Amino acid sequence: MTDTEKTGLSRRQLLLATGAAVVAGGSAQAMPSSDVPAWDEQVDVLVAGSGAAGTCAALEAKRAGARVLMTESLAVPGGSSGLSGGVVYAGGGTALQRALGVEDTPEAMYDYLLRTGSPGSPRDKIQLYCEQSPEHFAWLVAQGVPYTDKFTPGKGLPMGDESLYFSGSEQAWPARELAVPAPRGHVPGVAGINGGRTLMAALHKQVRDAGVPLRTRVAVRQLVVESDGRVSGALLESEGGQRFVRARRGVVLACGGFIHNRAMLEQHAPELARCSVPWGGAGDQGQGINMGVAVGASSVRMHEGFAVAPIYPPEQSISGILINSSGQRFIGEDVYHAVIGHAIAFQQQGRAWLITDEQSAYKGVQDNFPLAAQSNSIGGIAEQLSLPKGALQNTVAYYNRHAGNGEDPVFGKAGQYLRPLQGPPYKAWDISVERAFFPAHTLGGLATTVNGNVLNSFGEQIPGLYAAGRTSAGVPTAPYIASGLSLGDATFFGRRAGRAVAGAA
Repeated sequence: MTDTEKTGLSRRQLLLATGAAVVAGGSAQAMPSSDVPAWDEQVDVLVAGSGAAGTCAALEAKRAGARVLMTESLAVPGGSSGLSGGVVYAGGGTALQRALGVEDTPEAMYDYLLRTGSPGSPRDKIQLYCEQSPEHFAWLVAQGVPYTDKFTPGKGLPMGDESLYFSGSEQAWPARELAVPAPRGHVPGVAGINGGRTLMAALHKQVRDAGVPLRTRVAVRQLVVESDGRVSGALLESEGGQRFVRARRGVVLACGGFIHNRAMLEQHAPELARCSVPWGGAGDQGQGINMGVAVGASSVRMHEGFAVAPIYPPEQSISGILINSSGQRFIGEDVYHAVIGHAIAFQQQGRAWLITDEQSAYKGVQDNFPLAAQSNSIGGIAEQLSLPKGALQNTVAYYNRHAGNGEDPVFGKAGQYLRPLQGPPYKAWDISVERAFFPAHTLGGLATTVNGNVLNSFGEQIPGLYAAGRTSAGVPTAPYIASGLSLGDATFFGRRAGRAVAGAA
């Protein structure tokens, strides 16, 4: 007989006890229901967070007949989703793809995400997401998110009102040989980087019309648990004081990631901590993840995130070459810029340079990447960067010899970006994580089912607890292979969590 069996503790109760001990003294510590003096309010579903995941969860729970309360710790709702470009990675034959004559299948989308992504990618979630992607896009359209029947072949987020583009590395090697390429970046058809604001405005209007109360400047501080480990409510904190809210069917944690929690970042993802720009809403403090862990939840892939090295636009820069501290190329310059960023941050000790000639150099004002060296010869660049003797010269000579024949034997750079580096002045741009504009965000979070049920380390569901968005570990993994995976995951699995919690007993 085990010690647990002797004391009569279930595995869930044991995890709850140890989880609470780990964070003892912190604001995320779980609170036994016996310590609640009285419930100040009762609802069916409490949703913590008003970004894409939380908003979709609240909306679907309300439409399923639940009484819902949504809270936001900041003064302005929307979270990181509202600050984003608004891209949703969708495919498999969406209405927009069909309208523009783009052929795509769920199988091709699945192949891209699985075969070019992380070995630890969640196959069950990815398969479901790919199969139901057309329906999910139709749902977004039905909520009033505006899209135009316009496609752009350019790399990077459209600055016009185009709504479909290649948002990842689908056309770059080796992805183009592993899966049939198709544009899957669906972005609201508005000019400028306003897609996230536009998408969230549409979703928040639906929430208001549905009658879901949204309280800003209200933070969920502690989860309340019953003696059997079931989450039954939470302690809320605002300028007006503290309130205990009972959630009869469950709590949905959609509080974002932890990119702005320096201690968590250095503990779990030190490579991301070195990046110069923590990219996300100010509410991304890891509160939801910590509250989940405090009640026994398992956190997974906490070291993963995306780090972006936006060497384009302009696309002319892709004709340059990226080198590491050994003076060697380490990646194809035409891959998605978060894949470039991942390689630099996680595989090249955070250091890299973009070498350009007269044609590929940035023109005009360019403040993303400092100019590290300039010379009329490649040897002069190598000397100024203190690279190993002859290394850069050999790299450029090999690259030029094959580029002149329209080939890149090492990294398969696409032909439209492939030409020899020739014609001074040669320049080296600093693409290091600390000196360049290098945004980063976290991807790790609570382990969940495809319906958002939070799991403990035994793989058991914690009754009454759900999570979505970057509070959970979902479809996006490292390397982050396409814009829109995070927002697509948040909206899709946020919806599923909302329906699941509304149907809970």
